[in-house]
Amino acid sequence: MSDYKSILVHYDAGKTAPVRLEMAIEIAGTFGAHIACLYALSAATEASYGYEATSIMREAQLRMRLEMQAGARRGYDECLRRSGFERAEWREGTADALDAVAQQARYADLVVIGQQNAEWPSGVHRDFERSVPLAVGRPVLVVPYAFERRPIGHRVLIAWNASREAARAVSDALPLLKRAGHVHVVAFQPEISRDAHGAEPGADIALYLTRHGVKVTVSRYDAPDVDIGNQLLSRAFDLSADLIVMGAWGHSRLRELVLGGVTRTLLESMTVPVLMSH
Repeated sequence: MSDYKSILVHYDAGKTAPVRLEMAIEIAGTFGAHIACLYALSAATEASYGYEATSIMREAQLRMRLEMQAGARRGYDECLRRSGFERAEWREGTADALDAVAQQARYADLVVIGQQNAEWPSGVHRDFERSVPLAVGRPVLVVPYAFERRPIGHRVLIAWNASREAARAVSDALPLLKRAGHVHVVAFQPEISRDAHGAEPGADIALYLTRHGVKVTVSRYDAPDVDIGNQLLSRAFDLSADLIVMGAWGHSRLRELVLGGVTRTLLESMTVPVLMSH
């Protein structure tokens, strides 16, 4: 990938939605990109009540969703006013949020979404951010709901396991990696996939990145008594990383998504933005 020129931001009714838009504006400013801000919520579900009760509930839900939409638009307008950013447009999706994002992501270089917080209603299903990386076919930047706000992409940690998904994530992140002050490639417990890594875990991907002008350091991290997801978070803290790049592992069967344990841990406990590809 050369540069990010079209960025799709998913905007919901949650109070942290402006934070992901601010991050998208930061990235768009670096690359001269256009932002499409898509407001879309998950489809409402109706319980099995009588017709009259269902009709009343439907009207109440509609009023509430219109109020949420108006509030979200105000937040979007205020964010653009503060930043002075002009290459942005507001879109409203009528389909379910996941379907709407997946459709419009076809015309974007990068998709930006937010981590969900069960205590802060946002209007999207709790598995939304787990589903998006597997559905869109584009790199997905997941922004935490609580983290130390810093410029993104100065110190990057790549979680490397020599998989197809990890390779895709590295390729998709190249526009950011080329501009990073330093990139740390970390192989976590590489003996688990020894054949894929080659003789020296991380050496081949480091050579690939060096040829692209990326300043890179390679290391391995072994803590057999700690799951890899928490190892990754610990290493990100040690390195003061402001971005994690990793593959999103999982599969879809009968619309039920089962993600790998590392991906699940990151999405639940992330402390820095994570760029994922599948």
